[in-house]
Amino acid sequence: MTIRKSLVLALGSLALAACQSATDSSEQAANTNGADTSAASTSFTVDVSYHTLDNGLRVVLSEDHTVPTATVAVYYGVGFRNEPRGRTGFAHLFEHLMFQGSRNLPHGAFDTLIYGSGGVNNGSTRYDFTNYFEVVPSNALEAIIWAEADRMGQPNLDESQLDNQREVVRNEVFVNVINQPYGGWIWIDLPMVANENWHNAHNFYGDLTDLDAASLEDAQAFFDQFYAPNNAVIVVAGDIDKDETLGWIEQYFSYIEAGDPLPEIDTSEPRQEEEKFDYIEDNLANQPALAVGYHMPERGTPEYYAMILIDQLLVQGDDSRLTQSLVSEEGYASGVFGGINLLGNAFNYSGPMLWTVGLIHDSEFTVSEVMGTMDTTIEGIRTTPVTEAELERARTKLLSDFYGTVDTSTRFGLVDLLASFAMFDDDPSRINRITEGFEQVTPELVMSTAQEYLRPTNRTVLEVRLAGDDSQ
Repeated sequence: MTIRKSLVLALGSLALAACQSATDSSEQAANTNGADTSAASTSFTVDVSYHTLDNGLRVVLSEDHTVPTATVAVYYGVGFRNEPRGRTGFAHLFEHLMFQGSRNLPHGAFDTLIYGSGGVNNGSTRYDFTNYFEVVPSNALEAIIWAEADRMGQPNLDESQLDNQREVVRNEVFVNVINQPYGGWIWIDLPMVANENWHNAHNFYGDLTDLDAASLEDAQAFFDQFYAPNNAVIVVAGDIDKDETLGWIEQYFSYIEAGDPLPEIDTSEPRQEEEKFDYIEDNLANQPALAVGYHMPERGTPEYYAMILIDQLLVQGDDSRLTQSLVSEEGYASGVFGGINLLGNAFNYSGPMLWTVGLIHDSEFTVSEVMGTMDTTIEGIRTTPVTEAELERARTKLLSDFYGTVDTSTRFGLVDLLASFAMFDDDPSRINRITEGFEQVTPELVMSTAQEYLRPTNRTVLEVRLAGDDSQ
């Protein structure tokens, strides 16, 4: 129940990576009232049916009997960007509160229900959503659906639980950020420098003063505003009967009333016209580090798909251009990491995002040297068209990663994409048309996208300096 346990581990091992939309309105309308929308794909097809209950809860079902388990995920349309000023870290804190029991399941009973059936559960908070998910034997599915409905409709929110979970989150901040080498450098500090809009630029793990100030009234107001069925998606995938599962969801969730319409939050970022530089001193780091963040094209545009392939060409894999130039040729570091949306993937967000490159480099090399090589490498993709063969390799590598993410026994990757496409595009069947946007990308589009979005004036450079080092 942390923001990103795996991210912290990845940073520690220098292996941070990110895997890598507009839809037709008539298709969206056809998908709404119980229509089965399993679009055909020549190589990959996910069974998808999409429904909306009278209270606004969106339901995505995917039947697959290869493994005798079911994965349940409930996504709420509230994340870091929705936090009120003066309450940074509140979205993550509230994620913790939702594990503290509900009317019919006192504290600990939810976990007992899951683990007693041989299942697992967890939750996470991201830029634009908070999710809760379980994997259980399929014969335990009805009980889990009931339990998720109980926690959506009647959570236990009291002062003692708030105080307890506030301390848990404070401890996470110390363990994962303050007392961690390179702590929040690339995933908290860089966005705070790169973005201008407070909703994108605040410390989403939580300022300790803000966490201390959070009250029970704040928690109740946050729940009332965001944790309503009309701001949620439930996905159930796996060894299920779709009709039976839909019946259970209607039975257990329909009593929960829809919430008020959510106020619109302006999360837009102005076009960056000047390169930004900043640095942090890290008393725990033993090598300097460098992170570079470029503002992404809008999600779903042709340039967005081009940037996902550019990410493959420049960063992902040992054969990527920046790995070759910075690691294999110059030996600045043992590896390069980065990608689009380091807290998730290129599909599960809605709003401004950074494409990020980072490396922890040997002290003998200066920032100027590292940036010089990086600039030369990136300039190559801005001035010289990639070959069709390179582009096809990038597509193949990307789709191989995509299929590998979706085709796992836990189905976490599958339900994440289904929920994201339902929440942000109102079209979960888009998972079966995932290749279309990439097939339209040409070498010319790659170059024009790189010229606009990989220009130096669209980027922010954030150094990690060793304590007391003034040489940089």
